Amino acid sequence: MSPIGLSEILEALAPPGHPDLLVGVEHADDAGVYRLDGETALVVTADYITPPVDDPADFGRIAAANSLSDVYAMGGRPLTAYNLVGFPAGVLPPQVLGEILRGALEKVREAGAVLTGGHTTDNAEPIFGLAVNGLVHPERVWRNHTARPGDALILTKTIGSGVLFNANKKGLLSAPQREQLVNRLARLNRYAAEALTRFQVNACTDITGFGLAGHAYEMAFGGNLTFRFHTARIPVMEAVEEAYAQGVSTGANKENRSYAGKSLAFTAQVPSWREEVMYDPQTSGGLLAAVPADQAQEALAAVHAAGDTDAVLVGQVEAFHGHHLVFE
Repeated sequence: MSPIGLSEILEALAPPGHPDLLVGVEHADDAGVYRLDGETALVVTADYITPPVDDPADFGRIAAANSLSDVYAMGGRPLTAYNLVGFPAGVLPPQVLGEILRGALEKVREAGAVLTGGHTTDNAEPIFGLAVNGLVHPERVWRNHTARPGDALILTKTIGSGVLFNANKKGLLSAPQREQLVNRLARLNRYAAEALTRFQVNACTDITGFGLAGHAYEMAFGGNLTFRFHTARIPVMEAVEEAYAQGVSTGANKENRSYAGKSLAFTAQVPSWREEVMYDPQTSGGLLAAVPADQAQEALAAVHAAGDTDAVLVGQVEAFHGHHLVFE
């Protein structure tokens, strides 16, 4: 669904305030958060995707990492996971479903969570994801709209998976490029999130279907801020430039441009492919975190030490001045 249409629906459904609902639908956060007591809050989320790759176990790994990510984006740790399955019974053999579930279970266990069951429906094409519950301290919830002027912006993963998935479908990726893509997307955001919990995270989101521009726009718009990005620093996956040069794109690029582009400016000349990848829809993308500038280098080093070596300081937060997003 278009992010524009989705926001209108959520506005109409916004529930009355509840004293223990710490995070609801108001700011398009990654998950809901409900306070259980003074020390514990429940993080609630669900997500599912269609297969981005042919290998069913890799599909399960990527889909599970994608679903678990929303808990990490709120500063929490996953507690339980529940399989959400749509499967074309009678079209694909049950062994395929078994491999999807096996791949997902690997990631659930890696997250330290417990699989509690699942729900399966007959569907024309496979879909898979998880409903995930997590825990976070009520006073340490990361929201997406609470960045502060002067914060530095850290992006923990490369972008460009959307166009590369389509390039792969056209046979344009080599085996090593395909393997690298899968490994990056199957990597949990757990390690970057745990590293960042040692610092003051003023705001956070994960980069998924609305692309870097779309999710950054939600953060900046929600806080009435300007996010200034250093475009050349933004880490992009190998083969992305080549894919766009060969005419590959995604169906979501145009919608994401329409959503974020209304308050976005490029102040420097950049290649068309690099502009386009800002709108590229991501699956199991990285975290975009706003941290105080005086903690940024140390926080980045901690993320690198945790294994997310693609992480980069990509920009800074400013008081709003005309556009919510500026790419220079």
